[in-house]
Amino acid sequence: MSIYKSAINRPVTTLLVFVAVIVIGIFSFLRLPIDQFPEMDPPYISVLTVYPGASASEIETNVTKIIENNLNSVDYLKEITSTTKDNISVVMLELEWGTDLDEIINDVRSYIDMVTDELPDGCTNPFIFKFSTSSMPILQYSITADESYPGLDKLLNDEIIPQLSMVNGIGNLTLSGSPERYVYVDIDQQKLDAYGLPLETVGSAIAANNLNLSSGTVKMNKEQYQLEVRSEYVESSEINDIVVTVTSEGRQVFVRDLATVRDTIKDLSLDEKTNGRESVRLMVTKQTGANTVQICQDLEKELAKIKKTLPRDIKIETIYDSSEDIQNSISSLEESILYALLFVVLVVLFFLGEWRSTLIISLTIPISLIVAFIYLMLADSSLNIISLSSLTVAIGMVVDDAIVVLENITKHIERGSSPREASIYATNEVWVSVIATTLVIVVVFVPLTMLTGMAGIMFKELGWLVTIMVCTSTVVAITLTPMLCSKLLKARPVRINERGVIENIPPKRNFYQRFVIPVLDAVDRAYARLLRWCLRHKAITLGAIVLFFFASITPFLMGKIGTDFIQETDNGRLSVSIELATGYRIEETAKMARYIESRFYELVPEIKLISTSAGTTDDDGVSAMFSTTMNNTMSMTVVCNKKNERERSIFEIAEVLRQELASYPEIIDYQCDVSSFMGGASSTVDVEIYGYSFDETNAFAQEVRNAIRDNVPGARDIDISREKDRPEIKINLDKEKLAYHGLNSSTVSTYVRNRVNGMASGFLKEDGDEYDIVVRLQEEDRNSITDIEDMTIPTATGAMIKIKELGKIEEYFAPPTIERKSRQRIVTISVTPYETSMGELAAGIQQTVDRMGVPSGITVRLAGNYEDQQDTFQDLLLLLALIILLIYIVLASQFESFVKPVMIMTAVPFALSGVVLALWITGTTLDMIGSLGFIMLVGIATKNAIVLVDYTNLMRDRGYELNEAIALSGASRLRPVLMTAITTFLGMLPMALSQGEGAEMWKPMGIVVIGGLLVATVVTLVVVPVFYALLSRHGERDKDRKTRSQFIFMQLSPNPEGDDPEVRRSQELNQ
Repeated sequence: MSIYKSAINRPVTTLLVFVAVIVIGIFSFLRLPIDQFPEMDPPYISVLTVYPGASASEIETNVTKIIENNLNSVDYLKEITSTTKDNISVVMLELEWGTDLDEIINDVRSYIDMVTDELPDGCTNPFIFKFSTSSMPILQYSITADESYPGLDKLLNDEIIPQLSMVNGIGNLTLSGSPERYVYVDIDQQKLDAYGLPLETVGSAIAANNLNLSSGTVKMNKEQYQLEVRSEYVESSEINDIVVTVTSEGRQVFVRDLATVRDTIKDLSLDEKTNGRESVRLMVTKQTGANTVQICQDLEKELAKIKKTLPRDIKIETIYDSSEDIQNSISSLEESILYALLFVVLVVLFFLGEWRSTLIISLTIPISLIVAFIYLMLADSSLNIISLSSLTVAIGMVVDDAIVVLENITKHIERGSSPREASIYATNEVWVSVIATTLVIVVVFVPLTMLTGMAGIMFKELGWLVTIMVCTSTVVAITLTPMLCSKLLKARPVRINERGVIENIPPKRNFYQRFVIPVLDAVDRAYARLLRWCLRHKAITLGAIVLFFFASITPFLMGKIGTDFIQETDNGRLSVSIELATGYRIEETAKMARYIESRFYELVPEIKLISTSAGTTDDDGVSAMFSTTMNNTMSMTVVCNKKNERERSIFEIAEVLRQELASYPEIIDYQCDVSSFMGGASSTVDVEIYGYSFDETNAFAQEVRNAIRDNVPGARDIDISREKDRPEIKINLDKEKLAYHGLNSSTVSTYVRNRVNGMASGFLKEDGDEYDIVVRLQEEDRNSITDIEDMTIPTATGAMIKIKELGKIEEYFAPPTIERKSRQRIVTISVTPYETSMGELAAGIQQTVDRMGVPSGITVRLAGNYEDQQDTFQDLLLLLALIILLIYIVLASQFESFVKPVMIMTAVPFALSGVVLALWITGTTLDMIGSLGFIMLVGIATKNAIVLVDYTNLMRDRGYELNEAIALSGASRLRPVLMTAITTFLGMLPMALSQGEGAEMWKPMGIVVIGGLLVATVVTLVVVPVFYALLSRHGERDKDRKTRSQFIFMQLSPNPEGDDPEVRRSQELNQ
């Protein structure tokens, strides 16, 4: 027994099966976490090696090259890059997206173990570091204070961070720029010289008096006591009273005689300000797989409690909250889904004019959505931008099958069948074509799951979700829909007239019958006349449509359609990085930052918050391998108000800030990036310049930069990756003099470090916290080359000697960081597009470079997001070819013909016409998401043509002449074709028109599908029937006649012409 008969015969079972699915789906939905994107690990692995005391060029030769050569054969390796600085080598492996990083890390570890013996002595074991989304901050807070600022670090670590750490799912809480308490002992060099003391003696004396030592056990009577000498400092002022030495006259020399003790906060090296106030930045990361939105909400609740207990001058402001982006994007998509749902229901109601039919079809949407939620839970995924956009894409398509089935059932009921009979026979007529149309959509979306690269990771979920939803809708259409039709739809009322003959009772003429039905009938008649005219004038029809095709793709051929990787989104945040002239002190950089901030507030009243970091932290760690900041650099996070609260876009604001920064002579370089896709920087076109010589590549990079700035409109933030040479002071020691005084380079280096950076002399302990005690020379004795020359250090015999007596001190420029890619030295120029597409910018840059000519020994290529775009487009083109082939195979199998699929697929190239026109008219660029929309169109355009051709075959099987069969089918199938097209069109309309945050990303898909669908539907209704007439006139019909002639019974007419309802309808339409 067929599935639809079983469903109709067992309505209770059918209903309860779907109720069970709905219950499981709602349970799944409630358990789904909310995130921005599907969980994906960035495919990067870094290998960090430290070689103390070695220069960048030495490390490049002896460490970086060796590691690169061995790691070059790692599986799934896409690109190998490296950065070599003084003391540090970082080799980064970029792998294919979707690679199992844990497995690759084991391989990398094996390769590194093989080369450890080849690395120089003194080199640390290479450290392997894996990137993950859980290491990216999901929240950044700025904590500002006035009077309470010195004690802010203690307050944060003792009260705020422990409470916030209790929130479920929190990863790390990291502080940046917090005021650390230090005890500085600033020694006067002249006083040291007067007493003939080295600095180390003072440091040792302070450390030796700051101890708690166990001194054995004492037994008294029956008790036993632990004996301990406690001599730790309780207050920093006690250090002043420590005796350093005793003079030959017996006079004691105290610390206060030689130095000033300051209990203060650590010297300024990283200046953190928010809106010009002293601030600390708190960064929050989450655990892998945790619910981002839930964590952010829980943190806000905890902070609300904490704020009540804090001093009044402490203010906590949000710099970045990823849950806002997620919620805004998801709210925008949810709005699109609701509008799409409303539009679809209204369209069905308009065409069918009956609430029962509308309800039956509309049930398909929630059931399909609910099955999608079950899949997301089973796949351990989340409600994210990709999954919700998949629902938006599918919502217009899931009703298509139910529309075709119900529309046919309604026709049978109108002809006099009972609802039960109509449900069985009408479903039997169309269920094969319904499954075929679903297979077409499946062969469009399943290959998306096979895409590689970032596109593959992102669209795998979209492919599976749409496939599952469409398959669910098909199951619903051939089970639940006919069952509900058999129960809810009413048979046409009949009566027995005076002659004893059964006749139909005319329906009551309500508003729908009086006004809507005549309009739909008029459209049917007009279409039938148009179709007959086209069939009589095939040459004119095809000539006009071919002319239209070539005219419509002209904008594309003329290069009027720009290309991008992914549209930039306006989330109201800018990242500004500024580099001042080399050698600026941190204090001067901070002063300049305050002035720039005040100018930004004047120029852009939309700014809510500016958080500025100037300089760099002294701390070493994993972050050091990514840090390129120096005292002359600053970075700003500029937060503006919401998109719908301002007139200017964030891109226009960025341009205003760029023009302001360009007017400062002190600024030698600046970037103003719009924080965009996945929270990263804006999309760029990179010019990669390969060459061994620093001087040649630096000079050529500068030439290219100037040429791009002068000749390429729309090029902004043109940044050269290679740092400027850093000024450094070098002490060149004389080996003979060192040997004469019993010293060596290591000892002298330690002595100089103690005097400049400071000698650690224990800790001051208070309330369980430890604060560093640092002994060093006072600022005035270490801030010039002369001061360094006059520093006194002890010799092996205890005598004192000046640094200048051991060697020369001179200024020099340290070599820059050495960057390598594909095992060659590289310098990269990054260019951000403004009011132009990435494709047009790349073309302009390529022309500029070609005109310049490339010197010998240097290679140039374009890369960055532009390279990703080209790779993705190449993959999508290959995918398109595969999908078209698969659709052809499905259609050829269904129709048992090699020719009929060609007729059906004539709609596909004309969908391209609609896409080009839509992009050109709206001024939208074609990006990865838009290209995906075109691939979807292939399936949508083919679906409608299948319904038309399948019904035409049915008419021809009933013995109608070819043109008559085509006209009858067109008139009969016009409404379902229009309904499915309009539901899909209106389903995508909210996506195309949405102005919400993050809507820019999906807009191209909406525009592409709408434009392509409009043209493809017209082509389906006009061109497909004409091609059918052309390709079917000979061959198939003759074969049928030949078959009939062999069997007499097949020549009998089962139905006199006058009794056929389709003929009656045809005659009505021709009147």
